[in-house]
Amino acid sequence: MNAHVKPVSGQPLDRTDGPAKVTGKARYAGEYPDEGLLYGSVVCGNVAKGRIRSIDCSAALALEGVVDVIHHQNRPPMAGDDEPYQDDDAADGHPFRPLFNDRVLYSGQPLALVIAENLELARHAGSLVRFEFDTQPYETDLRAVIDEAYDAPAELPKPRGDFAKAYAAAPFTIDAEYSTPNEHHNPMEPHASTAIYQDDGSLLIHDKTQGTQNSQDYVTSVFELPKEKVRICAAFVGGAFGSGLRPQYQLALAVMGALKLKRSVRVTLTRQQMFTFGYRPRTLQKLELGADSEGRLLAIHHTATGQTSRFEDFSEHVVEWSGMLYRCDNVAMTYKLAALDVYTPLDMRAPGAALGLIGLECAMDELAERVGIDPVALRRINFADSNGNEGKPYSSKALLACYEEGARRFGWEQRNPAPRSQQEGDELIGWGMAGGVWESMQMKASAKARLDANGKLWVSSATTDIGTGTYTVMTQIAADAAGMAMQDVTFQLGDSSLPTAPLQGGSFTVSSVGSAVRQACQLLRGKLVELAKSRLPELAKAAAEDFQVHEGRLHVGEQVFDLDALLQGAADDALEVQITAEPGSKRQGFACATHSAVFVEVRVDEALGTVRVSRVVSAVAAGRVINPKTARSQILGGVVWGVGMALHEQAEVDHNLGRTMNHNLAEYHIPVNADMGEVEVIFVDEPDDIVNELGSKGVGEIGVVGVAAAISNALYHATGRRIRDYPLTVDKVLG
Repeated sequence: MNAHVKPVSGQPLDRTDGPAKVTGKARYAGEYPDEGLLYGSVVCGNVAKGRIRSIDCSAALALEGVVDVIHHQNRPPMAGDDEPYQDDDAADGHPFRPLFNDRVLYSGQPLALVIAENLELARHAGSLVRFEFDTQPYETDLRAVIDEAYDAPAELPKPRGDFAKAYAAAPFTIDAEYSTPNEHHNPMEPHASTAIYQDDGSLLIHDKTQGTQNSQDYVTSVFELPKEKVRICAAFVGGAFGSGLRPQYQLALAVMGALKLKRSVRVTLTRQQMFTFGYRPRTLQKLELGADSEGRLLAIHHTATGQTSRFEDFSEHVVEWSGMLYRCDNVAMTYKLAALDVYTPLDMRAPGAALGLIGLECAMDELAERVGIDPVALRRINFADSNGNEGKPYSSKALLACYEEGARRFGWEQRNPAPRSQQEGDELIGWGMAGGVWESMQMKASAKARLDANGKLWVSSATTDIGTGTYTVMTQIAADAAGMAMQDVTFQLGDSSLPTAPLQGGSFTVSSVGSAVRQACQLLRGKLVELAKSRLPELAKAAAEDFQVHEGRLHVGEQVFDLDALLQGAADDALEVQITAEPGSKRQGFACATHSAVFVEVRVDEALGTVRVSRVVSAVAAGRVINPKTARSQILGGVVWGVGMALHEQAEVDHNLGRTMNHNLAEYHIPVNADMGEVEVIFVDEPDDIVNELGSKGVGEIGVVGVAAAISNALYHATGRRIRDYPLTVDKVLG
């Protein structure tokens, strides 16, 4: 390769979208203007179950500037069957249908949309809409219906061995229960949809979503519109963490308003309304572990019960991790659901794993103490080089390196294992750790690459960027595959009209879309080489890797050619390819996953009951890291989230009212800068040519997994008290 262009993959580069965000040029779903734009305000119900007896909109409609109040009696036509409402991330059952009929299924349900000439007027008018209800009995407490729990529809791995026999014979056992609360996503950007009604009757919709084509399919199916009449865009997304995987109700309401009034309508949810759709569900977990005198696991049984709605069975992978992280011949798993009068839960960062690893990794810490062995040593002893659930070896698993490097950087060898053995002033100091795992998936995805006569490469896919750095890493991948400099590459995303892409979630965007981008750019480069050799005989024997485009010209070794002249005669004087990438056949015989080891120091003031996380070291094995800078940011964010799970986050539900009471950022506590101590992120070396052609596993989820358990384990080391009910709040520490 000549000196013109250097590889950029693997380099810690700044975000390509950074300047647009810090200067305010980046527009989000609720910021797009349009002449005559109307504003919608959602009116939510305050009863948990029943039927609407009557609606009085007269006071709202009497206000000058109020255009309409839409409700179930006057909305535009909608599909009547379940299937049109079942999006790409739908749970089993009957999807929620906004403003469909008079049924009230949960407290906070949208019951009407007030549309006015400005937002303030719309919100005021909404307060004047009056409802009368015929209420019905309801239940929102998981513990109250635990005896009614039923097997989740999700298929669990088959039990292996004989758990009961092995557990009964084990010299050391753990039988512990853990509970986790409802948690809400709360990204900085509330959900919003701006539906721009165009002259031909089509809709251009700017939506807060993790899947533009998922939203497009939803809108066209629900409102029976031709696909060419609906275009969904999401150029920038201010965080989502799973909340944008399913189309949320503001999208349907904005479309209703635009179709009915034949005008552009924007609907933005308030912070309080962000608590009226999906969330991480409350779980009750039971872990039974058996081990021999050397700490080898003989038996594992992980049982979990999660809440769901009356109308959908939301299930996630909570217990499966206990069958794959460690080596054990006798494993049983049980996962049940309990239906409540609530909205359906929703995938939330590291869905299932963030919950299941709380149970498993806290139980492992308890087992280490019971056997009398160091927590890291216990995990080393039970290291598994294959996934016991699948009976397949891992394509790579550098978890032992995570233990080693993380422990070394943390100073774990200096740990006194005795609880309450470390103190500074009024603070007890505790050190804890936990392991983490997340599946490394790859989905089918498409990408287009176009090289124009000016030497600019345009690469596109309908994926989104929810703050993870997709714009940047795709640009890096494209530049290297095409043999070009990053400044000559533009990656386009967030538009349903672009090549097909899966939802952005599950840490599979780089592996899926990145593979498609790489293949498209390699193919484009091949076409350029072929074209150049056919038109320039002197290049007939030049090696393909010597062909580079730089500063608008084709460079081949020391020779330089005018790209504009070379591309003359090609369609639009440009080269263009579009491909679809799928998981490679090499993956079929292997299990693929990311792994981590998290080490935490906490400081506890027992007199006040306060717990402070003063240090975290997170060591991660994630294959090849395309951009260490944005990847580090992902792990940092995951650690902050884990601190929130452990110490802060909890939806306080008044079960007498069936309503979340702390539905704002003043009372729904999340970590702030003052809650965070030093966080060190380590990416261990983990070559993997099986997981995908990039060797990249993704890091969006792994950063949060294990953090809450590590904090709990550190709290025990500091105080000698096990708290198994999350979050680990002041009252529980004092109690």
